[in-house]
Amino acid sequence: MATIIFYEKPGCKNNTKQKALLKAAGHIVDDRNLLTTTWTVETLRPFFGDLPVTEWFNVSAPRIKSGEIIPAQLDGSTALNLMLGDPLLIRRPLLQVGDRREIGFNQQKIAAWIGLEVADASGQVVRESLIQQDLETCPRSN
Repeated sequence: MATIIFYEKPGCKNNTKQKALLKAAGHIVDDRNLLTTTWTVETLRPFFGDLPVTEWFNVSAPRIKSGEIIPAQLDGSTALNLMLGDPLLIRRPLLQVGDRREIGFNQQKIAAWIGLEVADASGQVVRESLIQQDLETCPRSN
């Protein structure tokens, strides 16, 4: 069992499902508002690790969907500065357990990292209803 700091956009359907899956696995979820957290380059950058800049972005963000921002044309510094000014651009969720930080909800990666096996019978029902769903792609992006 892990205590996970879970930065989300409140009201996001997939973030709600992601938290339910983590709780079903017995984890403690400390949910925080991604949009109202005071981010700095130093606090945000570690979540992205070695991912390419294009994978740092929430592709459903209005400024990306409109074409105003094209992630493939940005360097890391520019991308971070844009995100600090507009947290809707940040891909979510942001996850932190101890010193390790991750972005997005890749179920295989999370299972290998902290585990997604259920803690009890009630968790099994939750897991079975969620495990086959696409919990990473925003359902509003289509």
